[in-house]
Order: sequence, then structure tokens, then C-alpha cells
Amino acid sequence: MSAIKNIGLKLSAPVLLLLIFFSCDYKKSENIFSKKPNEIISIKYSEIGGELGNYKIVEVTKDSIHMETGSTHTKAHKEWKSKNTPQIWNRLTSTLDVRTLDKIKSSPSQQSVDGIDETFQIRTPKKYHAYVNAYVDTIYYKQLQKLKDQILNILP
Repeated sequence: MSAIKNIGLKLSAPVLLLLIFFSCDYKKSENIFSKKPNEIISIKYSEIGGELGNYKIVEVTKDSIHMETGSTHTKAHKEWKSKNTPQIWNRLTSTLDVRTLDKIKSSPSQQSVDGIDETFQIRTPKKYHAYVNAYVDTIYYKQLQKLKDQILNILP
């Protein structure tokens, strides 16, 4: 009997240690807690939809800008990448008031009627904000409109 118990422990202990090892990621948790709670980590803007399935997806971080654009109808796809500068990042993030992001209201998707959905995704250490067709919100959308204008100005 004691040999069976030892084999069970011998098999379960390494599995338990592997689970603990893979569930711990110190680098990620250190980075999240070391940042300011209202600091913007990334911004993603997209326009997707229409009769031809057009799309434009732009993701901006402190050090990079990435854009994908194309059409599913013609199967065209282009990508553009660039390094970001602190000046551009500060100009983009200065248009946003993180304290009012929770007040912005989204609207229903327009893709089902061949419309185009405009989406914004803004990530902070504390929260992930996502908006679909927020242009209907006449009070708080202004900051997203300024952000959109700034993003479109930095693209080729």
C-alpha cells in the first residue's frame, strides 16, 4: 500500500509544480502595478464594414504604430508599421481624459445593414475601454473625435 501512495505523490507533485510554474508571470504583474492607473498603454482605432468589407485597423503604443487596411471583396490587404515618437504619443494621449472614458456610450453595430462600424479600444493598467459607434454620444465623443483626427494625421 505504501508504494502506491508514493507513486501517487511522485506523479502529482511534478504536475502541481508545473501548474504553479506556468501560472506565475512576475514580469507582467510587475509592469501592471508599477504604472500609473490613468496612464494609457495602447490605443486601437478601426473602421470595419460596408458593402465590400473594407477595413482599416490602427494600433498605437508608446513605441509603435501599426496599420492594416484592405477589402475582403477584392482580397486586398496592406500593412504599414512605424516607430512612434514620444511627441506623437503625447499628442495622441493628451486628447483623452481617462476619468470620463467610462461615461462614453456605444451604439449598435451598423455592419448588419452594410454600414461601417467605428471602434475605439483604449487600454490603461486598470481597465480596458471599448466603444462601437460612439459618435452618437454628443457629450463625450468629442475627445474620441480629436483622437481619431490625430491618428489619421499620423498615417501615410
